[in-house]
Amino acid sequence: MLFSRNSKAAPFDYARKWQLKLVFLLTTVFLYAPIIVLIIFSFNNSRRGGNVVWRGFTTKYYEKAFANSQLVEAFINSLTIAVVTTILSVILGTMTAILLWRFRFPFKPAVEGVVSLPIVIPEICMGVSLAMFFSQMGWLATGDLVWPFNLVNITVAHTTFAFPFTAMVIRTRLQSFNKELEEAAIDLGASTRMVYRDIILPHLKPGIVAGALLAFTLSLDDFVITFFTSGPNTVTFPVKVYSMVRFSVTPEINAASTILIIITLVLTALAVRMQREPVAS
Repeated sequence: MLFSRNSKAAPFDYARKWQLKLVFLLTTVFLYAPIIVLIIFSFNNSRRGGNVVWRGFTTKYYEKAFANSQLVEAFINSLTIAVVTTILSVILGTMTAILLWRFRFPFKPAVEGVVSLPIVIPEICMGVSLAMFFSQMGWLATGDLVWPFNLVNITVAHTTFAFPFTAMVIRTRLQSFNKELEEAAIDLGASTRMVYRDIILPHLKPGIVAGALLAFTLSLDDFVITFFTSGPNTVTFPVKVYSMVRFSVTPEINAASTILIIITLVLTALAVRMQREPVAS
């Protein structure tokens, strides 16, 4: 009887396994085929980026992308904003994660909800609200200031939505912290400062690095919030690419988009790898 049941179940399990593989394959193709096509046709020797006819291999559109001074300036702006946003997000995210993990205080669930709010609300709503806030504060005029002060409003906006992600990653890492190590250090005469410096922060290092890479990627890729909060003379890489697409899709745009995709994929892979680092016993 047992052998008979296993014999009947085996074909069913085999068929279900292949069905799941087929669904996964179709989903992967649906999600990533457009990106792969964009990357392939960034090397297409054609005058139109939307031309699906292969005209030959070329890298001249990458050379044109790097020779475009406005595009390079926009990329430098995005890189500067991303770096500053990452630093601020790591500081605020680490402090917030330790606060929510270590202490008990009134209205703690409400504070957790407020911290998570930028993650759950639509970007369009956040962009409009930040634009109204900066307009009332007069910060939108910073687009007329000298670089990098003209990037202040975008940096503040990016930090607002990026640091909750960093806080979540770091707090997840804190859940695996062995508090017996802290108690042992205190028993041996370590001060609170020494405990944080020599025990807690080294334990948080993988989470901090992963959160930093995540914040950097989110800031570098953002378009919606940047579009609403950028000044009249401030252009970032995603906004510049969008303005170029409005006129026509050219291979130069495909090349610029490919560069951004590669940077994003590399940083995302590093972030995922750091998050999956095994916890030391």
